[in-house]
This record gives sequence, C-alpha cells and structure tokens, in this order.
Amino acid sequence: MRHRLATTVARSITRATAIGACAAAVGACAAAVGACAAAIAAPAAMAATPPGPPPLPVRAAALLEESTGQQLLGENANAELPIASTTKLMTALVTLRHARLSEVFADPDYYPASEDSQIGLVPGERMSVHDLLIAMLLPSADDAAEDLAYNVGHGSVGRFLGMMNARARELGLAQTHYTTPSGLDTPGNYSSAHDLVLLARYDLLTEPFFRAVVDMRSAVLRTGNHVRVVTNLNDLLDRYSWINGVKTGHTLGAGYVLVASGTQHGMTLIDAVLGTPSEAARDDSALALLNWGFANFTLRTPVRVGQLIARAAVTGGTPGQTVRLLAAATDTHVFPKGVRINLRVHAPAALTGPLPANDTVGWVTVRDGGQVQARIPLRLGSALPAIKHSTALDSVFVLSATLSGLVLAAGAAIGLTMFWREWSRG
Repeated sequence: MRHRLATTVARSITRATAIGACAAAVGACAAAVGACAAAIAAPAAMAATPPGPPPLPVRAAALLEESTGQQLLGENANAELPIASTTKLMTALVTLRHARLSEVFADPDYYPASEDSQIGLVPGERMSVHDLLIAMLLPSADDAAEDLAYNVGHGSVGRFLGMMNARARELGLAQTHYTTPSGLDTPGNYSSAHDLVLLARYDLLTEPFFRAVVDMRSAVLRTGNHVRVVTNLNDLLDRYSWINGVKTGHTLGAGYVLVASGTQHGMTLIDAVLGTPSEAARDDSALALLNWGFANFTLRTPVRVGQLIARAAVTGGTPGQTVRLLAAATDTHVFPKGVRINLRVHAPAALTGPLPANDTVGWVTVRDGGQVQARIPLRLGSALPAIKHSTALDSVFVLSATLSGLVLAAGAAIGLTMFWREWSRG
C-alpha cells in the first residue's frame, strides 16, 4: 500500500508540474501571438517610389524637410561653389548670437562698389542692429553686412570672419568657408547646396527674429540719417502665399542663387538652387523643387510617445495577465505619399518580475518599403512585481499531510469496524 501511495504522490506531483509547465507555455504562446498580432496590425510595407524631380538648370540643388532635417533630394549637393549673398545667412546668425537688436552701430569707412546692393550708409551713420539686419536680409545690402561685421567683430571684419568660420565648424558645415561677410566674389568664400539648406534650417528654427524678417515683403527702417523703405528681393513671397523665405544671391561667379522655404499641409520644405543663369530660372527652379517635394512626400507620425505597441505575458501570473509595452519616444518622418508603414515589435513574449516601471524591454522598428526608418525603445507601462510560486516540495508536504490524515482516518475506521464485530459476537 505504501508503494502505491508513493507512486500516486509521484504521479500527482508530475502531473501538477506538467500542468504548470503547460500553462506557462500556453501563456508564452498567447503573448507571442499577441506580439505578432501587434506587428501584423500595421499594414504591410508597400514600395512607393516617387517620380524624379524635373530637370533643373542649376549647378547644384538640395531639398530638405525642416522639422526632421531629412534631405529629400541632392543634385551635386556637396560641391563647393560660390554662394553670393546667401553668405549673409551666417552673417545674420553670428550677429544675432553676439549683439542685441537694440544696439546702435556707427557705420565704418566702407565704400562699396557701385554694383553692390546697398542702402547708402555713410561713414559714421548710426543705425540699430535691428534695422541693419533687415537691410541685409531683404534688399541684401552689402554695406549693412560690412557695418555689422566690423562692429560685432569689435572693429575687425577679419575677427568677425573667424567667428563665422568657427560657427560653420560647430554646425558641421563641412563644405563651407567664408572670406567675406557680404558674399562678394572673393577667393575662399564658398559653400554647398547641402550646407546652405542645413544652415537655413538652423537659422529658421533657432532665431525667431530671422524667421520673421525673411518672410517680410517690405519694411521701414527708422534709424539712421533718414527713414528708408526696403523691399525683399525674394519675389516668390509676393507670388505665392505659402512661400516664407529665405534669401537670394547673385554675383558673376555664383550666378543666381536662392534658398527658399515654403509650408503646405503642416510640412515646411527648404531648398537651395545654385548657379542658375537668370532670375527667372532661379525662381522657377526653386519653385519646381518645392512643388515636387510637396506633391510626392508627406509628414507622418507612426509612433507617439506613450503609445501602446504590444503586450507581454507575465510569467507565473494569473491566466491572461499581461503587461503593456509603450513607445518611449515619438517618431515623425517624411514618407513618400502612398507608402504603407510597417511596425515590427522586437520584445520578449513573456516577462518575469521584478521589473520597474519604464524599464526598457525591447524596441519597435518603423519600416518603409523594407527600409528601417526608426528604432524606438519600448518601456514597461507599469512595474512588474515578483510572482511568489509554490514549489514542488511545498506540494509534497501538503499532499503528504493530506495522505497521512487519510491513512489515520482509514485506520481508525478499520479499528472501529473490528471492535464492532467483536462486540457483536460477544
């Protein structure tokens, strides 16, 4: 009998262990199915290649989206070329970082050539930084640029040029070097289409005054020897309400240059066209590139911070118990129009505590046509405490105590039966 009881106990333990293992496996399978379902829930990726841009009469061109910095097109974009007055994008930035708009500067002894764009400043004329920047950015006044460089450089245009080049290095503008604050044809003054759109993006995002000025059609300058009315040379502003900047340029060496920006449907694009043969070709090229970008690309946010991406089973937890896996960051990208985005989850199907809330437990990839565009960490939506499990030894003790009780009860019953029989016989 003892042998049979021991066998029964062993079988019970084995069955209990097997049942627990099966339950854990079922939970893991359920979690795996849930994770796969989360990945499959996003539509499968579908290739969507936009048509190429129209042919442009340019030496170089580049196009990027402002908020993400994604470059959407580059044509000879890294070539080092003369850039004319788009040099003033850096002159403005250095000035804004080292001078107050309310400061008043006296014009140095600078005598621009007759072909220079200028507002007619005379030596000693006093004008505010506010008005000098507007004069430099709208009618592209070279005398205003020299005035700012001389005074911000504490009496040295050369010192100011050193500040410009240092800032270019800090911003990672690898194909850029300055030898003039105005952009005249000077040996060693160059940049690239790629660097120009990066610099314009930086100016627009970090300097509210710059952003406001380059969107002006005209302005009135009230400091100086007399009131001046100035007009923006970027005539795209007058022709299209969605155009909002940025800067024109022209010299014999550079040709016609334009850095332009525009906003449609919540997306801002910035382009640069260098070396065009005429003002009309400059405007048409910049406009065609912006229109191509808006026609073929869109700004989308497939993942937002805190978004529920998947659920994982809790090892040893109650049946069906899961923990939420949340996106740790927001991902916004420019995608070709018509593309389907695929989210693929990389995380354990089941998790074992203890784990703190917000612990990183995996990631989700954002795919576009098979290309990984982003990898976002996944974090626990809540703390996962340790689960207390009953061990096999606990089960033996409980079962043994139960069986002992049964044996004693059975023995007592047998004893009473035998006593009753003897008593009856007597």
